Order: sequence, then C-alpha cells, then structure tokens
Amino acid sequence: MKLKVVFAIIVCKALRLVSRLMHRGGTAMPGRYALKICPQLLSVLAKNVQTVVITGTNGKTTCSRMVEEAFEREGKKYFSNRSGANLIDGITTEFVINSSLSGKNRCDYAVIECDEAASVRVFAQMQPKVIVVTNLFRDQLDRFGDLAHTRDSIKKAIGSVPTATLCLNADCSLTSSLADDMPNRVLYFGMNRGAAPNKEKAEISDGDICIRCGHEYEFEYINFGHLGGFFCPNCGHRRPEADFAVVDIAHQSTEGSSIVMDMQGERRMVTVNLPAMYNIYNAAAACAAVCAMGMDKDAAVQALSGFKCGFGRMEQFDIGAGARMMLVKNPTGCNLVMEFLSNIKERFSLVISLNDRTGDGKDISWIWDTDFEQLTALSGRIKSLVVSGDRAEEMRLRLKYAGFDENAIVTERDCEKLVEWMKGEDCPVFIMPTYSAMLDIRQVIVKHCGGSEFWE
Repeated sequence: MKLKVVFAIIVCKALRLVSRLMHRGGTAMPGRYALKICPQLLSVLAKNVQTVVITGTNGKTTCSRMVEEAFEREGKKYFSNRSGANLIDGITTEFVINSSLSGKNRCDYAVIECDEAASVRVFAQMQPKVIVVTNLFRDQLDRFGDLAHTRDSIKKAIGSVPTATLCLNADCSLTSSLADDMPNRVLYFGMNRGAAPNKEKAEISDGDICIRCGHEYEFEYINFGHLGGFFCPNCGHRRPEADFAVVDIAHQSTEGSSIVMDMQGERRMVTVNLPAMYNIYNAAAACAAVCAMGMDKDAAVQALSGFKCGFGRMEQFDIGAGARMMLVKNPTGCNLVMEFLSNIKERFSLVISLNDRTGDGKDISWIWDTDFEQLTALSGRIKSLVVSGDRAEEMRLRLKYAGFDENAIVTERDCEKLVEWMKGEDCPVFIMPTYSAMLDIRQVIVKHCGGSEFWE
C-alpha cells in the first residue's frame, strides 16, 4: 500500500508539472491517474487535515472564497481547490500537490468545494470536520436527475461522516432535511422574515413538497426560488430556526451589501463585498462554517468585507468601459442575475453565452424555465444584446420568444472577436455565460487584458 501511495503521488506531481509547463490547468487529470494507481489515495492524504467542504447547487465557489479569507486572516496554513475542479480527481490533485512524497500534508487545514454527485466518494475518504450545504435547486438534469436523487446522494455522503458539523440552509426545505435522523451537530443559516422584500409566491419552486409526509408546503414568506419560511399544514414540519440569521438588509448596491446578522444570539453589522441576494446567503453560510471550524465571529465578519470573488462569479475586468462576468447554470440562479441587472440604472451591454458541454450539462431545456421575459423591461437600458457559445441559436430563439426583436440580437461565437468588441464599448458589459463558456471567454480576456489564470 505504501509503495502504491508514493508511486501515485510521484505520477500526480509529474503530470501536474508537465501540464503547467504547457500552460494548461492540470487540475483534474493528474488526480485521475493517481487514483487509478491507488483508489484510496485521498483517504491517506486527508488523514491529518482539518477540512471544511462546501457542496450544494449554487454558491459553492463564492462561499469557499469567503471561508478561505477567514483562514488567511487568522494565519491558518491551508490550501483549497480554487480552480473549481470539484470532483474526486481534482480534489485528490490538490491534496497531492500539498503533500510530501511520503503522503504527509504540509497544511493543517483545507477548504474544499465538492460537486454534489461526487460527495459520496469524497466525504467517505476525506472525513471533513465541517460540511456546508448551500442549497439544492434543479440543475444539470442529465447528470443529477431529480432533486430527490441529489438530496439522497448528499444524505448518504453525510452518513459516512457522523462526527462532522453540518452547516445547512434553514430556508431550503431539501437542504435543512439533511439533518433528519443524523447524529451530527447542526448549525443552520438563513434569512429571517422581513430581512428582505418578500415575494408572494415563488417564480420557480423546486422544493414545495414536504419531505416527511408528501403534502404541499405553505410559505410564511419567500426570499427567492423555494427559499423561505416553509411549513407543512399536514404534519407540522417547518423551517428550523437559523443560528446564523440575516435579520435586516440595511443597504444594497451594485458593489455589495450591508446586512445585520444574528450570529448565535449576537448581532453584527456585516459588509459583503459582492452584490446580489444570493451572495448574502453565501455570506451567512460562510459565517456558520468559519465558526464551526473553531474560529471566532470577528474572523468571519472581517472575511466577508475583504475576500476576492471566485473566477466568473461577479468577477470584474478592466476592459473597455468595464466588464463583469456572472456565471449562470440553472433557472433560479439565472433569474437572480437578471434581478441584479434590473437594479443597474445606467445603460449597459449584455452578452449571454450558452454551451452544452460536460461541465455545463447537456440538457439546455432550463433556459425555457428561466424568466428571460424580465429582461424586456430593461430593453431601453440595454445598448447591445449579444448571444454566443455553442448553442447561441437556441439562446437567440429563447430571447425572441421572451419579446426581443430578433434583428436586434447579435450572434458572435468567436471569443476573440467578442473581446475585441468589448474593448470598444463605451458602456459597461455584463456577461452571463454557462461554465465552459465562462472559461472560453475569460481565457481570451485574460490574454488581452491581464489577470490571473482560473486555477490561481
């Protein structure tokens, strides 16, 4: 076994080095080969590392960055898979790169983003100290199937780590139910009633059936999607009280938010240096995780005002009049990005780039469940509307049915030409790409304007 471990580590490190010399990521492939040599390699390398792992549909990368910032400020020796390679191959690669040839890790801590479907294998081997589940929404139906299947996968994964502290979204009926019949310590995070303007009903509801009795939930309030004050009139199951609760949103702008958070009975004014409602949820999740890892509330609060956003997640670029990239991948997340755009008062140009590669999900039917009609109310402020990506024609058709003049929609699949056009724009450009489209466009922007690689 020991020889296998050493050989797997050598192979992984060598492949990573070659990949980087060739200016490729080398994020997942080295770990894939290492696991072929030693399938239990991750369990060996993670043995003495205190790990917080973040999974869920939306917000994994941003929440991870927030937690990382707290580790950085506290002087913790840690590493993370910030490249976004969140399957077991990519996670194993990061553990190898931070280990000696004998398998001893150089860091005491790790902040790991994990794909929901990979959680069963990863949790069992990694044995994390803290598990954060941000939320569960319909996403990549070709990979995950229905949400019940995704929830059950994560539940099974948690079952292999009974000593881990769970940080769960109280407002998500599917996520909060992961604590049912589990021995784990649980901390809930969420947004209390009245903290934000509540919706009368959900635009899209992915969790409206009681997990315990199958009756339809009712809601005291809804923040977005199915997140809010759910309760079952049949069996009495309801939203749990949040240990880390946003009780007021004092101010929101295109740069960030100021919120009041009740942190286990202690109220703090918190600045979140990214805009949009969903990032407020990410902030609450990060606070719960940081405290669950044994750090104090000050470290959590300070991290939220100083962290750097993950690549493609509200990331800004100094190109033309400025550009901001906002990853979209499912109806709820995309609706929230467009809600953010509705608060932009000046004119702007908009790029929507749709791919259907492995990282995006082959099923693009989600664009028909997304409320692109809300963009038509902004048409007077949208200077140029551009569609891009492998499935640009489908995106163009969707926007036509949303109410846009088809002749006013520009199609540009060439990323080089797209970036050249951005350079000449005299107003801000907002980019809404799916995952692989984000990598394609971002690579060209970085080549032209500078910036870090996606794995840095």
